[in-house]
Amino acid sequence: MSEFKKPKSFDRNMIVIGAGAAGLVTSYIAAAVKAKVTLIEGHRMGGDCLNTGCVPSKSLLRTAGVLHEMTRAREFGLRPVEMEFDFAEVMEKVQRNIRAIEPHDSVERYTSLGVECIQGYARLKSPWEVEVNGQTLTARSIVIATGARPAIPPIPGLANTGFLTSDTVWDLRQKPKRLAVLGGGPIGCELSQAFSRLGVEVTQIEMLPRIMIREDEEVSALVTANFAHEGITVLTNHKVVGVDRYARDKVVICEHKGKRVAVHCDEILVAVGRTANTDSLGLEELGIALNPNRTIKTDPWLRVPNYKHILACGDVAGPYQFTHTAAHQAWYASVNGLFGHLKKFKADYSVIPWATFTQPEVARVGLNEIDAKDKNIPYEVTCYGIDDLDRAITDEEAYGFVKVLTKPGKDTILGVTIVGQHAGDLIAEYVLAMKHGLGMNQILGTIHIYPTMNEANKYAAGEWKRAHKPDWLLRWVEKCHNWRR
Repeated sequence: MSEFKKPKSFDRNMIVIGAGAAGLVTSYIAAAVKAKVTLIEGHRMGGDCLNTGCVPSKSLLRTAGVLHEMTRAREFGLRPVEMEFDFAEVMEKVQRNIRAIEPHDSVERYTSLGVECIQGYARLKSPWEVEVNGQTLTARSIVIATGARPAIPPIPGLANTGFLTSDTVWDLRQKPKRLAVLGGGPIGCELSQAFSRLGVEVTQIEMLPRIMIREDEEVSALVTANFAHEGITVLTNHKVVGVDRYARDKVVICEHKGKRVAVHCDEILVAVGRTANTDSLGLEELGIALNPNRTIKTDPWLRVPNYKHILACGDVAGPYQFTHTAAHQAWYASVNGLFGHLKKFKADYSVIPWATFTQPEVARVGLNEIDAKDKNIPYEVTCYGIDDLDRAITDEEAYGFVKVLTKPGKDTILGVTIVGQHAGDLIAEYVLAMKHGLGMNQILGTIHIYPTMNEANKYAAGEWKRAHKPDWLLRWVEKCHNWRR
């Protein structure tokens, strides 16, 4: 740090590099507290979430879901219908949704909020200087929020054969007949189901023993079973060792139990994870360290250890790569960057929810059994089957469960997994409960509207209560009732 001379004054209070969720929220907060802030984006405002991630994927899933509902007409007492559609129009509809949301993240909006927006690729010239478009800007604090990109594995033949990622799949306008999806995580699962429901023959390939490996086994099993029911071929324990061409086909070559398996397809979608965007930022020249997974190493206050005024948040920092955690971290980055010399705040990861928007939806907050066992945390399990819920039955969505981990003998919630229709919405009650120290007794004592899917949360709490009923007190009360008769 001694080799760089700190300026006596600065052009602005904060420079934010990257206009995805983390960068947008960071700059929004800085402007709201009247700091002079500059937001630099090298590509498109809104980042991955708006342009290639959450928004387009949920738009495609919605269309695919509507089409799937029509195939279930008989379940709802209706006559079967044949639905015709144009794949190109579906993909254009996705772009239309992106354009409808774009104003929320636009240069015009953020300029109106008091943020200076610059289009260009930024590079750290010194700990206080950022170079962009041949211009050098100075700031008292700098926040790196450059996000992440799809990870591309070094599979022989992949580059030459050609492939799609979650960034480029949205350019498709001709529907492939067969699609091979590499990866069994959330992105691979969501896109496998979406394209399958649009009439694509999908083969999902995962090298691990099951898809959705971070979730408990029964979660993976339920999703896998539904995928099979819908016609998706799920190949687990299949390691991709090469990609080739055979006539007009692309061929994914796998190893499985010592044998070679060839998957023929028209397109390959690579969805094996994401890599932090840390290249070409000048980090190495400043001695800014990276973690083994290429994210920027930060302290509990999201500061780079050797430069306390440089911070990182969002996918480029980790440890979570969700839009909502990026926005959550952004508050800490903005406040610590501007006011850390007076008071600083440790980033709080105690209650982090997430969801995978397959059908069934999978949502989780806190620990599951895998996590609890890995960390040697004692727990009890309470499970309520949504197949017994009145609203789920009337909606023809009677499947899934609410699974709650609690401290032994107490109603303290350690974690919750919900599998089923609207799981991503249902989990919010447990997120609130964990955040504010509410337990299963408080959830049980809360009125839930009948008939709603949300009642599943209350019934899960009821299952917990039945398992912890005070038998000694009930025996005494029974004797009292007998005496009074």
